[in-house]
Amino acid sequence: MTKITDNNKTIEEIYADVHEVHINTGEQKIFTKRIAGKFRKLKWLASSIWLLFFFGSYLRWGDRQAVLFDIPNRQFHIFELTILPQDFWILALLLLFFAILLAVVTALAGRVYCGFFCFQTIWTDIFTLIETKIEGNPSQQKKLANASFSFKKFYKLSLKYFLWLIISIFTGISFVAWFYDVYILWSDVFLLNLGTASFTTIALFTVGTFILAGFMREQTCFWLCPYARIQAVMVDKNSIVPSYDVLRGEPRGRLKKGDLVEGNGHCIECKQCIAVCPTGVDIRAGQQEGCIMCALCIDACDEIMQKIGKPTGLIKYDSWEGIMGHDEVPILKRARFWVYNLVLLLSIFGIIYGLSSQDALELKVLHARQPLYVLQSDGSIQNRYTLKILNKKTKDIYVDVRVDSDILKDLKIKGEIKNIKAEAGRVTSTTVFVSTDKKNLTQKSTDIKFSIIEVNTKKTATEMMKSFRKSIFLGKVN
Repeated sequence: MTKITDNNKTIEEIYADVHEVHINTGEQKIFTKRIAGKFRKLKWLASSIWLLFFFGSYLRWGDRQAVLFDIPNRQFHIFELTILPQDFWILALLLLFFAILLAVVTALAGRVYCGFFCFQTIWTDIFTLIETKIEGNPSQQKKLANASFSFKKFYKLSLKYFLWLIISIFTGISFVAWFYDVYILWSDVFLLNLGTASFTTIALFTVGTFILAGFMREQTCFWLCPYARIQAVMVDKNSIVPSYDVLRGEPRGRLKKGDLVEGNGHCIECKQCIAVCPTGVDIRAGQQEGCIMCALCIDACDEIMQKIGKPTGLIKYDSWEGIMGHDEVPILKRARFWVYNLVLLLSIFGIIYGLSSQDALELKVLHARQPLYVLQSDGSIQNRYTLKILNKKTKDIYVDVRVDSDILKDLKIKGEIKNIKAEAGRVTSTTVFVSTDKKNLTQKSTDIKFSIIEVNTKKTATEMMKSFRKSIFLGKVN
């Protein structure tokens, strides 16, 4: 038997609120207990990444926002890089990369995204922190919720809802800021000059954040989030997740007169692991869809173990095979690990290739259909072409057009071919005419090549960015 050093006082502290702790069945509000611990600190550290969501849009890059998803102009600006609709496949690969990365992390360490990074979890944690600061601990919160209406209750609820609303509105504005220059956005907000789309988006995010994080909370994880359903097929017996050491903890039994009962395990039925759980599940019942794997139950259990003089780790990050003392399958021998990482590598290579091979200028050539060619009075054959120049840069540039062929000689080009203004982020069209003497034609269709020269650098697009287009020259052969 193990004697608790601070006997009666410690026992009272451990079991002070055990009668109020219940497993979440969805029928009543969960009042979560907040305690300190290493995983609580890690949770705050991980969630600080969302500061980028709130303040990243204020970063400037030259004369514009550093990261701006300009939907009206169909341009995505990411620092120096500008992605146009023609390059959206790169974004698709990026989304695939994060989706597979999520699957890899889940297979190895469970729903750590849910517990440490998910916006629903983070916002709910902030809302419940505000609730605790204003209304008190879970017992006080329950008492206030069941109390009749009074000025004190009205004041506390009003203050809580007001702070929730401020955060919700700021969330909506911060989201829109990534699609709308943030400084202009704030000006339009204060001047009540927001467009319909911006106002509607902010309103939807405000209402959604207020309801989901403030009222639905864990129910969102249980019933609305599809990830809770599919994570079961990703986690196996070798996944490292918060786990209850059943061999060490069972059979459970409460302390009696400051002693652990002979024959019982180390679990003393304090239910602190349930009390601190944001979703109100019992980790001792094994893995379940409600567990977001935030590991706060580990902090709670370790604190109790220290109080009763037992080693920490009754609840810990471990696999089921590890808990049961079986040999675990090494990561490198798991087929899923290799499949996931193969897809990750392919998507990474695709993104790198797309970014490295992306041209700042693109040229598209359209041969006129009617007429296919024209016989000139001087005996030359003329073809008409429409050139479409796409400028992916953030500033206007001026280009010249040239044409050449490995077969045809003495090609002449006329039309708007000098100092063409290619507007930033837009397609500029110009019509040109290419001709050659009829005697130079040896076949009805001959390959030719158009390229563009940036006026300032005097380097061709083929030399700079490999941006050129092949076409054909048509004519009748004698």
